[in-house]
Amino acid sequence: MLVHAPEGIRAGQTFWLGLQIEHQPHWHTYWQNPGDSGLPTRLQWQLPEGLQAGDIAWPLPKKIPIGTLANYGYEGRLLLTVPVTVGADFRFPDSGPLTLGLQAEWLVCRQECIPQEGRLSLKLASAAPQKTHAAGFEAAQKLSTKPMVQLQQGGTWITGGQASLSADAKQINLRVHGLPVGWRGQTLSAFPVTHNVVHNAAVQGKDWTQSWQGAVWSAQIPVSEERGDSPKSMRWVIAVGPESAPKAPAFDIETPVQGTWPALTQAAPAEISPALAKALAENASAAQKPAASSTTALGLTLAVLGALVGGFLLNLMPCVFPVLAIKVIGFAQADTSQAQHRAAGMAYTVGVVLSFMLLGGLMLGLRAAGEQLGWGFQLQSPPVVAGLALLFTLLGLNLAGVFEFGQMLPSSLATLQSRHPTVNAGLSGVLAVAVASPCTAPFMGASLGLAIALPVWQALLVFAAMGVGMAVPYLAASWWPGIARALPRPGVWMETFRQAMAFPMFATVIWLLWVLGQQTGIDGASSLLAGLLTVAWLVWALGLSGRTRWVLSGLALATLLWMGSTWLPQALREAPTAPIASTSQATPGKLSSANGATTWQAWSEAAVQAQLAAGRPVFVDFTAAWCVTCQYNKKTTLADARVLADFAARQVVLMRADWTRRDPAITQALTALGRSGVPVYALYAPSRTPVLLSELPSVAEVQSALQGIPAR
Repeated sequence: MLVHAPEGIRAGQTFWLGLQIEHQPHWHTYWQNPGDSGLPTRLQWQLPEGLQAGDIAWPLPKKIPIGTLANYGYEGRLLLTVPVTVGADFRFPDSGPLTLGLQAEWLVCRQECIPQEGRLSLKLASAAPQKTHAAGFEAAQKLSTKPMVQLQQGGTWITGGQASLSADAKQINLRVHGLPVGWRGQTLSAFPVTHNVVHNAAVQGKDWTQSWQGAVWSAQIPVSEERGDSPKSMRWVIAVGPESAPKAPAFDIETPVQGTWPALTQAAPAEISPALAKALAENASAAQKPAASSTTALGLTLAVLGALVGGFLLNLMPCVFPVLAIKVIGFAQADTSQAQHRAAGMAYTVGVVLSFMLLGGLMLGLRAAGEQLGWGFQLQSPPVVAGLALLFTLLGLNLAGVFEFGQMLPSSLATLQSRHPTVNAGLSGVLAVAVASPCTAPFMGASLGLAIALPVWQALLVFAAMGVGMAVPYLAASWWPGIARALPRPGVWMETFRQAMAFPMFATVIWLLWVLGQQTGIDGASSLLAGLLTVAWLVWALGLSGRTRWVLSGLALATLLWMGSTWLPQALREAPTAPIASTSQATPGKLSSANGATTWQAWSEAAVQAQLAAGRPVFVDFTAAWCVTCQYNKKTTLADARVLADFAARQVVLMRADWTRRDPAITQALTALGRSGVPVYALYAPSRTPVLLSELPSVAEVQSALQGIPAR
């Protein structure tokens, strides 16, 4: 974010603000008319009272061919400038700097597309002239288009232009008068500011022609077969040179359109080409189907049954199974009665069910408030991931025998804990939900998606059913004496088993560190690892005796407090999706498949619709680093040579929608599919509704879904 105020920031003056973007090689962003796909950059300014931002002074774009489509946009260094008018009653603040804010959203594309955004701010210490970036703003103003005024004299055009339709309305005949004398005889480019009318991919000199007749330049520009508008006038930007490398200056001209447009076969949204609009409409229609059936008693019953089965299957998750195993092994304790077993089973069930309902209610409440969230949303927060890593580290150290919780608690609390084992069982249920919630087990996906569209009490019933399903194994074991009789008798093996259970806990910590690394980068993961090491030092020191205990634990605590108040919070902040200093240096690459023959691209809605408009099918893997089921499927079915061969034979474009961080665009896409959690696997094909696969798809299931797409 840059500023240029050659006259200072004073009442009645105009100064300039700008967003500078540095594109990586072969990446581009979009003009005000993006062409066949893409989205223009949007700038929303937060300015003090008395300052009014104008529209973007769009620089001259160039045409960027993408297969059979064409876009208009920018590569290399780009500065988007905006004039800011200072009101007559504006006064620069006497105390403190003047703060200018910007919320910027842009779509950066190569072959794949990535929606990005940044919150920027600029503080000006005084109203004095700001000329540091004068050269950049002057260069940007030279590239900005200049309006061309229409002027007639005696019925003859002196400057301006007009457009007329051919008899079959398949061509626009454009005539422009009064262009610079030095342009005469040269090849010009005509960029349509008006969306969804011309054939953007038409090749200059081949698909459309141009000529000079004295001072009048004429061009015959083809109309798109998928025209989405019938304008009475059109705006154009005219410049010298080919469309791939036009030269400034450029003129913005509006021409009336003479002739009659044929009736449109379908209406298209303002910024989406008709080819893309059809696919979007089908997706919206598909998204409404689950909602329509959700109001029936049968739909609610099926959702509850699916939630019960899905909750039961959550117990098989690798991070949940150790918690359940530790609880079940408690039945081997010789001094525990059957009544105590049953009380613990009920407490565990209550803890699980209430946790599911609270987590589901929180998600529903935040969504109602406008947040784009889905199941497992808490794992999209780096502090939550760090907190779980700390919890599992402590559990692992406790199971390994490094310390006992009673050593760290006052004697009154330790006694209370031992007197109320049912409380411990209830807290175990809460812990089990915390580690199980990131994943969507089979049968849960449709139930979760349906729960979002249900009334609150029905949605909470679905979440409660998931909790009951998850608690069933332990609840049944607590009420069935045969489980206790089947377990080995108490002995040394129990201590060995307890210590062995520490390793799954540490494995869970490794997984959480990997998730955090995806969210914050290597610095965040290594910082948390250093913090966990210090915590391990502290709990070990507290287990010592005498003066050594207080000296070492004091040093560890001081180190932990210093880390927590200095660099650790900064390191745990979520890394931005793109640099926000003043650039959008996007460096995403393709994800190689197992055999190297197929590649995965980063997902965006615009990229999916662009591929569908070009006639190519798309397979989308909605995934997240914190989803264990997702990672399992990546290593098995989605990496299977037979599946990859079928994808390649049908030229299916493979995309991954990474939901590791909070991403409203992905949340909206999941909602449109009737889902609210990952994994989700969707197969899109032109002119067809998306096909959804199960959460644990087999090779045969994927191949069956692909049967409807012919090989190429």
